[in-house]
Amino acid sequence: MFSPHTINQIKRWSGILWMSAGPVGLFYLVQTGLAEVAKNPVIDTKIQWGVFIGVFIPIAIGMCLFGFYALKGEYDHLPESSEELEKDYEAGTLD
Repeated sequence: MFSPHTINQIKRWSGILWMSAGPVGLFYLVQTGLAEVAKNPVIDTKIQWGVFIGVFIPIAIGMCLFGFYALKGEYDHLPESSEELEKDYEAGTLD
């Protein structure tokens, strides 16, 4: 259906989307959390939004890293079998 070159280009462009989705999502989550805490400033709301934001920060970092590697082309060729993985591991290209 699509050529491998086209698929690799789609992967790289999606890397830009993943890299921007992390910070944008974190920004809107913090903005929503601050609005909710301002609306109902009890300790339960502060703890709830603190946990939400604390959990999402590593997720946002992971999204940015995933996007960076996609943009860099690390996912251009994915192994298709266990033998290929073993060969890459023995060659030292897979850590």
